[in-house]
Amino acid sequence: MTSFPRPQVPFEAPMRVEADISGLEVVQGEVPEHLDGTYYRVVCDRAWPSYVPGDLFFNEDGMAMSFCFAKGRVDFRSRYVRTPRFEAERAAGRSLFGAYRNPYTDDPSVAGVNRTVANTNVFYHGGKLYACKEDSPPLLLDPVTLDTIGLYDFEGALTARTSTAHPKTDPVTGEMVFFSFQAKGEVTPDIAYYEADPAGTVIHEAWLRAPYTSMVHDFCVTQNFVIFPIIPLRAEDEWLRRGESHYKWDPDEDVYLGVVPRKGSGDEVRWFRGSNRFASHILGASDDGRRIHIETPVGRDNFFPFFPWVDDTPYDPVTARAFLSRWTIDMGAPGETFTEHRLVDVAGEFPRMDDRRETLPHEWGVMALNHVPGDDAPGSGFRWIAGLDLTSGRAPQIFYAGDDCSVGEPVFVPGSPDAPEGHGYVFVVVGRHQQMRSDLVILDAQRVDGPPVATVALPFRIRRGLHGNWVSGAELRTRTA
Repeated sequence: MTSFPRPQVPFEAPMRVEADISGLEVVQGEVPEHLDGTYYRVVCDRAWPSYVPGDLFFNEDGMAMSFCFAKGRVDFRSRYVRTPRFEAERAAGRSLFGAYRNPYTDDPSVAGVNRTVANTNVFYHGGKLYACKEDSPPLLLDPVTLDTIGLYDFEGALTARTSTAHPKTDPVTGEMVFFSFQAKGEVTPDIAYYEADPAGTVIHEAWLRAPYTSMVHDFCVTQNFVIFPIIPLRAEDEWLRRGESHYKWDPDEDVYLGVVPRKGSGDEVRWFRGSNRFASHILGASDDGRRIHIETPVGRDNFFPFFPWVDDTPYDPVTARAFLSRWTIDMGAPGETFTEHRLVDVAGEFPRMDDRRETLPHEWGVMALNHVPGDDAPGSGFRWIAGLDLTSGRAPQIFYAGDDCSVGEPVFVPGSPDAPEGHGYVFVVVGRHQQMRSDLVILDAQRVDGPPVATVALPFRIRRGLHGNWVSGAELRTRTA
């Protein structure tokens, strides 16, 4: 019999697998029996070959996933988010939508169809599970089955055309604070700011315009302020019409931080300005009534190699490294500047905090790393997890996933509802590239550099993901949709 060699499949190749697995294998340690809840995450997983060559993975279909914990057992489920785009392509049996955030490149048959792929975050509020990408209103999912319920505009209260994938929940009031950028359509500079009560009903809306159109991927919320970072990943309609990238890095443009009082109006925005630099995800923010403190990874240059420079400067992985830093805005001082102080000497992204301290002063954090001192390996993949003490100045605790492995975004899970800040677990999905499969690794949040509490094995690989969240069993029992 003639045998044919199987082509080597890259670890990040599309999976296209919707799965149900009862009782994942625990290959190391023990899953804490008191963990009761579900870890939701979403990955980018293209259902059909791209309509245009060389498209971004950011433009791939969203695959929602759940790890359900009960009495030491972990069950897994994955389902495509049935967006209008997904359903249109499924009916046609091929891809129809063009380049990332560029409707000019679509098949004419889908003109006017919502283009979102809902592949950026899955979060829970007011008894509802949301899947979201920042180019559209969110979609609701069934928290148990992950079946798609449909697009959701907050009962008509979302007047903007988009909604962030990074809402913040105020632990004091239970309100969800969120926003929209490019809120009147692609490449518009408009931002809409919303707050929803604990039940998910919108109770506040305000509109403002940014100094220029940019990717406002994340934002900051404190007890007294909301802050919108305007970073020079700019967008222009003429680029889209020419079939170019939606975003380009402009090294000559400044950074702006737009500060609005909580439940304030757009007319109250105060803009603070700083020199060119990169930042994206926010670890946390707080204020003392006058000074606002923001922790975010900051780089000297564009972090994303797939978004080109306006002047065709080549990507530099060294200047692109981002280091967790603290920005401080003094609302009581004259002028329009803010200060920056680097907190760590390890580079990375995907910072997370104990979400119970969102909007409040906080001392603990965690993030994925793509460079540590002494590492000279090529590439910029995320291979480490760092546990961070934000007040003592102690060196980060570092977990190394292993040779030829990758890590996703770490997520904090409280050890109990009343556990002190940062006491509990860190969940991280680890890609075992040689074995072509993934593990869910559970770390002790106070000893991130110690042996894992447990390693839960999947029999296949999970593609790179963006974001996810832990939802307790008590919260899930309040579901309304």
